[in-house]
Amino acid sequence: MGDHVLGVAMNGVTGRMGYRQHLTRSILAIREEGGLRLPDGSRIIPEPILVGRSEHKLREIAERHGIERYSTDLEAVLADEDVSIYFDSQITHAREAAVRTAIAAGKHVYVEKPTADTLASALELAKLAQEAGVRHGVVQDKLFLPGILKLRRLIDSGFFGRVLSIRGEFGYWVFEGDWQPGQRPSWNYRAEEGGGMVLDMFPHWHYILEHLFGQVRAVTAKVATHVPHRWDEQGTRYDATADDSAYGIFELDGGVIAQINSSWNVRVDRDELVEFQVDGTHGSAVAGLLTCRVQHRSATPKAVWNPDIGDPNDYRGQWTRVPDNAEFPNGFRAQWEAFLRHVALGAPFPHDLLAGARGLQMAEAGLESARTGRTVQLQEVALP
Repeated sequence: MGDHVLGVAMNGVTGRMGYRQHLTRSILAIREEGGLRLPDGSRIIPEPILVGRSEHKLREIAERHGIERYSTDLEAVLADEDVSIYFDSQITHAREAAVRTAIAAGKHVYVEKPTADTLASALELAKLAQEAGVRHGVVQDKLFLPGILKLRRLIDSGFFGRVLSIRGEFGYWVFEGDWQPGQRPSWNYRAEEGGGMVLDMFPHWHYILEHLFGQVRAVTAKVATHVPHRWDEQGTRYDATADDSAYGIFELDGGVIAQINSSWNVRVDRDELVEFQVDGTHGSAVAGLLTCRVQHRSATPKAVWNPDIGDPNDYRGQWTRVPDNAEFPNGFRAQWEAFLRHVALGAPFPHDLLAGARGLQMAEAGLESARTGRTVQLQEVALP
């Protein structure tokens, strides 16, 4: 069998995530190693075509990495028969129209989340892709990271017994931009441009909860814009109109309760960007994106607290680190490889646009709960 050469139109790689994770650490890394090798000895070779609004930025990236093709004309790129896949990591509000155009052109589509601005639009994209017969996927990168893979291993082994609860802490302090530049783009804090913590992170929490612990059935959330004014990339003060913190309670199948705090206004006192503590009848684990620590019930200390006397126990020191037992590739690259196999060979790929719509459903439910003060039940989503 001959090699599979797949042209990949990449829209949004002038942004930090699109450039670092999707272009350089995924597509270019695969290409530089001679392609993705298959069991029969053939290879899948992705050939990137850069797409965006700034010709100057595209040219600079293309020259830096020896990429032959780039264009500001998306429709012309999609009309090229050599282009098999359209990838989108633009800002959210620009994504839907571009993905619609790619589907209409008969291209397979792989997109960052959220896949659209609304659940209705996300479901419409999934329907259009299915009717067009193209393969489609949404980025769910954290499932492929070492800490989450180790947590998956613990679940599959029965380590926890019956899972009772999950507690997650995510975020860090993003500077306002006046006395120190902010670490995130200013559009993240403008609701009118698709910004907001709930839209950004609830889809992530959804796929982690769904794939590891079960379907999310209900959402209760509180959101806040703790920092009402920020300064943009030009040093201009602006009103922050999007939520920068979200506090969610998620009810899962089997009575499992997940609580996840997400904030750009918290100073870090943890080992990783995000940590999840999972407590079960037989054991507990604390998993980040890279590491995972466990404590089995047979090694659980009997904690007795006396408020008048300091406790000499080193509780954190009594946990055991889960070994790697494998080499873990970059999470974005690992999912890209799975999607490339899906396109070239029809290999299974559960992270489709309908899965992306379920994540957006949970985000919308979180915003509705925050607005109304009520718990929102999640109904099964289906194509219109």
